[in-house]
Amino acid sequence: MSKNTGNTMIAVLAGVLVGAGIGILYAPDKGSKTRKKVKDGYDDAKSDVTGKFDSVSTKLSNKLSTAKVDLEDTYQDLVSNMSHKTEEVISFLEDKLSDLKKQNAKLQK
Repeated sequence: MSKNTGNTMIAVLAGVLVGAGIGILYAPDKGSKTRKKVKDGYDDAKSDVTGKFDSVSTKLSNKLSTAKVDLEDTYQDLVSNMSHKTEEVISFLEDKLSDLKKQNAKLQK
């Protein structure tokens, strides 16, 4: 979660709490009605936060899955590239060994 999203959520929750407190102090309704309104407001805020959490969790999960696939592809490319390079090095060394054997054979004569 980015810093701005976290700050925004904190600000929204603080606003909800302050609004609920002021609403309770100036409520013209009976206590039971006020408590029901507070409970409904709490339930709405809870479902909103839960929904946002689920959304962020889903997005993060998707990004991690994509990153995992990208990492696996990069690993496979690296292994394949190293395999080709290894074959090139072996071939080069075999050619050099062959040249050295020829030079040694000439010197032995």
